[in-house]
Amino acid sequence: MTELTRSQKARVAIRSFKTGVDAIGLRGYYRPTDLIGQALADSLRILSPEIYGSMNDPRVVELNGLEYVIDRLPRGIERCNRVILTEEDGFEGTNFEKIEPPKRRRTSYMVSDTELCFVITRGLSEIYDILTHLTFLTSEAQKIQERMRDDTGHATVEWLELEKTVRGGAPASGAELDQALWNLSIILGRSFKETRETYEYLETGRLESNSNAGLFALVYHLGRRVDEEKRAPENALIVYLTPALMNSIGHHKYGKPWAATLKAKLIELGLDQRPLHIISANLHSVVNLLYGPAALGAGKGKGGVGEVVDMVCRLLEERTDVCAVGAEAGLYLMRDTAGTHVDCQIIDTARIDPDTVHPELDVAALREQTEKPVILVMDYAFGVQAFELMENLLYPHWEDETPQLFDIRSIAVMGKAGILAGNKGDIMLATAHVIEGTTDNYTVANDLAPEDFGDDIPIYSGPMLTVVGTSLQNRDVLRRIQRGWNAVGLEMEGGHYQRAINAAIIKGNIPPDIKLRYAYYASDNPLQSGQTLASGPMGQEGLAPTYRITKVLLEKILADAG
Repeated sequence: MTELTRSQKARVAIRSFKTGVDAIGLRGYYRPTDLIGQALADSLRILSPEIYGSMNDPRVVELNGLEYVIDRLPRGIERCNRVILTEEDGFEGTNFEKIEPPKRRRTSYMVSDTELCFVITRGLSEIYDILTHLTFLTSEAQKIQERMRDDTGHATVEWLELEKTVRGGAPASGAELDQALWNLSIILGRSFKETRETYEYLETGRLESNSNAGLFALVYHLGRRVDEEKRAPENALIVYLTPALMNSIGHHKYGKPWAATLKAKLIELGLDQRPLHIISANLHSVVNLLYGPAALGAGKGKGGVGEVVDMVCRLLEERTDVCAVGAEAGLYLMRDTAGTHVDCQIIDTARIDPDTVHPELDVAALREQTEKPVILVMDYAFGVQAFELMENLLYPHWEDETPQLFDIRSIAVMGKAGILAGNKGDIMLATAHVIEGTTDNYTVANDLAPEDFGDDIPIYSGPMLTVVGTSLQNRDVLRRIQRGWNAVGLEMEGGHYQRAINAAIIKGNIPPDIKLRYAYYASDNPLQSGQTLASGPMGQEGLAPTYRITKVLLEKILADAG
């Protein structure tokens, strides 16, 4: 029998994990301790994702991975032994606490101290994401539980001290805190320095946004939950996927009303006959370039704002309400009411005074245009949700049995992605999208080229890998993709956007020569230690590439209509 390479084993593990999740959907539930749960855990261990670092080392608890997961799961998840995934959000008006994680737009409700309900509105990618995180969390909880007791079955001194710390309230500082952290570091198998760094990271989130319970309580409740389920198997963690959830996948329950609301607003504003340009991006960079100087009181002889990054830093420091200024000059905020978690902005460039935009932005075309463009900025989609949103957005608007097509001139996708050919902060331009685990591959006639961006930021052009999830990435698989496809990066939405765009062209909903622009800045490099997503956010390091891409996109849009 031929021995599989590490890359082949990892690819089999990804496929096995996806198959396991699909099987759970048909069955309706699973426990991490049953056969399907163990299969998921085995797949994750074989895969050994870069984002989960030392997950496979039984001697230590993976702290960076723990930080990453806790930021993306709701507060209190460590105490729960019942988790329900549903598509119905019928909890408004109840006494259940609504919780949203700080770094993942998802809605959940704490039904009781040990029961949590996720409302899934973003499709399969969200289900994979949650179950991957729960599988990792269970693995680390089992490591913690194994350190609770000594060979005689009695609680260790360190565990008793941890229990005392949690019940008495974690000390804020001083020698008592150092002693508590030292005891905790023994349980975690980590150095004092590593333990303190994770404690401080989680403590900052706990105090500023109440987004987690803190490291002491987190470790204590994770270990205690596993210990209790070993003593009473009926209390073992169980995860339910409701039939309604699985039936709703692919039916566009959320995307249709989301898109209908946007189209209705464009018609209401009288913008439906104007050239329309769609940008999938963050919700700050476009408005900051267009309205930031005016928000700071600059322009028209009132003084400069400096370079773009300097202006953005000042906007952040002064907490300037740029959107309030934009509202007086053609900016319309569209808060999501359909459940997609994707807010939008409609920008009527006819109401923008060219003298008030950032001076580095070339708006000469805006002064000369007779038919000024409308820009629709939509916040980031999540994985396969991108297909649902873009397909419905490009679909005709029906009124009195008559289809109405909008004059869509360009579609741009900008965002963050993992880079395979460079470093954090570099820029990637897609020439194709390869959807992981499928035969769906799409070439892209990208209207962006390296020469559009100057030479002070490295630019890489090539295929982009659209992955199932950032938590299912393995270094060997990524190297194989890099070498076999000449891929320059990986992300989660581009291929799904392109799938919807190609379908819209075939259906005649948008012209075949529509301008497509795909640009990403590198938020991480999963092939380099210390540069994975689990190593922390980029901070101001990401401002320069983000605003460089935004500047190029806006100038292209304005030039299109000139």
